[in-house]
Amino acid sequence: MFTKLVPVNKDQHADLKVKPIAGFGFASKFHIASLMVHEFARAAAVYPIVFIEDKSKDEFRPVVMLGLDEGENLFVAEDGKWQASYVPAIIRRYPFALASTGEEGQFTVCVDEDSEFVDRKEGNAMFDEQGQPTQVIENVKRYLSELQQMEVFTNEFCKFMAGHNLFTPLNMRVRQNEQMKNITGCYVVNEERLNNLSDSTFLELKKRRYLAPVFAHLTSLSQIERLAMLKDGVTGLTKTDSDAESKVH
Repeated sequence: MFTKLVPVNKDQHADLKVKPIAGFGFASKFHIASLMVHEFARAAAVYPIVFIEDKSKDEFRPVVMLGLDEGENLFVAEDGKWQASYVPAIIRRYPFALASTGEEGQFTVCVDEDSEFVDRKEGNAMFDEQGQPTQVIENVKRYLSELQQMEVFTNEFCKFMAGHNLFTPLNMRVRQNEQMKNITGCYVVNEERLNNLSDSTFLELKKRRYLAPVFAHLTSLSQIERLAMLKDGVTGLTKTDSDAESKVH
């Protein structure tokens, strides 16, 4: 997504302007997108929500599946329009992002200077004539700060789920172009293990407000069929392999 991400600087970016996002062509090759727990309810109505493992950090993170194959986003049309009612926050934040300053809990706002939505002639100014941040920057700071807080909550959610061995590899098959396609390489919550949690652990799950996102995630898995449908270019739901449900749970 980002090709030249640099910290926002009033001297370097005094005349930089930001244009409203008119299309999502920049995300047309994203087959997955990171998601925050707070987005699960809305995202589940459109996309499959799964978890991927970052082995270098020994942690899991939630993502939405936007396509069945790498480099394929089934929700971005040829004209760049997003073909769904909800766009993940990580994509809506473009061309801005937060980067750590190296000090614990400290972040700085960055912008992708190569973005088609950043210009020195057209758009809304990032700084006024006195070199002070405009409302554009203030809005970006507020939005990215909210996302950062959501990310902390999301990381805690994933650590709790992983710590109680609730993730299991997804092994599902969907019918695509009259052939069966295996969906692997990601993780889902194991319903059997969830149901076998001790009363005290389940109450802790509830107290932490994790139940709603867990159920949203599990419900969203049927959207994998929708991806196969979109790829086939039809409007009806496809049927999964008869043993898919047992492999998910």
